[in-house]
Amino acid sequence: MSKKVYCVAQFLPKEGKLDELFTVLQALEPNTLREDGCLQYVVTRHRTSPFAGGESYPIAFHEIWASNEAFEAHCQRQEIADFFQQQCVAETGLVEKSNVAVYTDEPNNFDAPKF
Repeated sequence: MSKKVYCVAQFLPKEGKLDELFTVLQALEPNTLREDGCLQYVVTRHRTSPFAGGESYPIAFHEIWASNEAFEAHCQRQEIADFFQQQCVAETGLVEKSNVAVYTDEPNNFDAPKF
C-alpha cells in the first residue's frame, strides 16, 4: 500500500505582493528538501495555457511526502509555522488567502498486501 502523501498548497497574494511572496516561499525550499521523507517540494507560479483553463491561485507548492508522518512533521517545523503565522494569519502578511490540501494515490478499497 502506498504511504505517499501529495500536497498542493496554493496562495493568493495581497495586491501587488506576488513577486515578494514568491521569493519568501522559495526561501522555504532548501531546508524542506533536507527533511526526512520529503520527496518533492517545489513552489510554482501560475501561467496561462489554452489547454489548462481551470481556476487557481497564482502560487502553488507541489509536494510529495514519503508518509503522512513526514508531512505532519514538516507542518510542525518552526520555519513553516512561522511562515503561516507571519504571512497568512498576521494582518501585515503577504497572503490574502491560502488553500492547503493533501491527497493519496490509493483507490478506495485497494487490497494491497499488508506487511
